[in-house]
Parts: sequence; C-alpha cells; structure tokens
Amino acid sequence: MRIALQPAFVLHHRAYRETSILLDLFTEEYGRVAVIARGVRQNRSRLRSLLQPFVPLLVSWQGNSELMTMLTAESNGYSRQLRGECLFSGLYLNELLMRVLHKQDPHPELYTIYQDTLLELQNAQLLHKTLRLFEKRLLETLGYGLQLKHDAAKNQDFIAGKYYRFHLEHGFEVCEEAQTAPGQGSIFSGKSLLALATEQLDDAACLYDAKRLMRLALAPLLGERQLRSRQLFINVKSPLARAKEGCVEDVPS
Repeated sequence: MRIALQPAFVLHHRAYRETSILLDLFTEEYGRVAVIARGVRQNRSRLRSLLQPFVPLLVSWQGNSELMTMLTAESNGYSRQLRGECLFSGLYLNELLMRVLHKQDPHPELYTIYQDTLLELQNAQLLHKTLRLFEKRLLETLGYGLQLKHDAAKNQDFIAGKYYRFHLEHGFEVCEEAQTAPGQGSIFSGKSLLALATEQLDDAACLYDAKRLMRLALAPLLGERQLRSRQLFINVKSPLARAKEGCVEDVPS
C-alpha cells in the first residue's frame, strides 16, 4: 500500500536506532498510523524540525504492516504555536488520542475536531471549556457519547434544579433529596448536564461538573495507567501557584 500526501499531525515521536524516528501520526483518512522516518535525525535532514507535534503535515508512506515506512513529508500550513497551559493541553489531547484510537481506524470528523481545537489553543489563555468540549466530541465520535437530555430510569427530561447520579453502564438517574451531594462523586446537577448538552459551559460550576463527568466517562477507555501529560502539568506548576489556584483542580486535563 502506498499513500501520497495525506493530511496528518504528529501525536508522538521517539528515537529509533541511530538516525531514525518512530512516529505516531493522526491522519485525516486513515486514523492513527505508525511510521518509521529513516535518517531524519541526521544533521543534514530538512525534516528533523518539521516532524513535531502541532505542525500540519502532508505525509506519504508505504507498507503493508502496522509499521509503515515514511516516504516524504511537507508542511501543510502554519504550525500551531501553543504556549504555557495551552501547550500542556495540546500534549494532553495527543496523549488522549494515542490511548483511545486504534491503529488505522479512520475518524475524519474527529480529525477536523482536533484541528479546530488546536486553533483554539493558540489563544494566550487556556479556556478549559475547549478541553471539555473536545472530550465530549471525542466520546461521541467513538460511539461512547453520553445521553445528556434525560435520565435513563424514568426517561424524563433533565430538570435544572434536580440532581442526577451517573452510572457508566446505563447513564443517569434522578437522586432523591436525601441522597444528593452536589459537586462530589458521580452526582451532577441537571443544570450542568443541560449546559454540557448544549455546549454552553459559561458557568464555573457547570464547567467543573463537566470536568468531573468527562473523567468518569473516559476512565474505561484510558485504563488504570495515569496520563503522563496530566502529571507533567502538575509537576511543572509551582507549589505556590497550585495552592493559590486550588491544587490539581486547575490541571487542564
């Protein structure tokens, strides 16, 4: 199989032998693809600085196995300049895709969502809403979308003033008054669920609930192994900043 000039982004790269690199690419038409880029670590290689995360590429490769051989790569536009928290968030997106996507399983709609999210992350200040909506759309694209309009048990529309418990297997069910503990565990306000359904996460409480819910929903796909990008962000933040901003709750992921 020979593929020519496929739109792609680098999700992950690592050195291979003396002069080569192993690349995990997220491509528009072929999903996640693993390729070996031979000789690109040599000083004279023009591709060394190009094959980096957040750089839109056109990549050609060939092969019939899970590990293809890259033939050529060229720029497909301006690289996404991510800085500070937005850079860590971009690394988080890449790690998410690495963990949840199967090789050569195409998701062209998700490719567009990822590309648009990177553009939003070019803002000087991270908007946490951007990450929550990416996670929501990721789940929907992979067939794990949440039912965010009515509870599963009674098949009734959510009510903003009520609270609902999330069950991974069958969705949400309304909580009795004595059972409610808003903002904790698997209980969420109807207001927050409706806000996430309409993607209107402009309220701080709704945004926090969306973060908690996305972590619960993504957990089965990610497994028990901790996300390195999440831990990296925690380690880089100074202790003073973390204490001021509420410790790990300010982590982009």
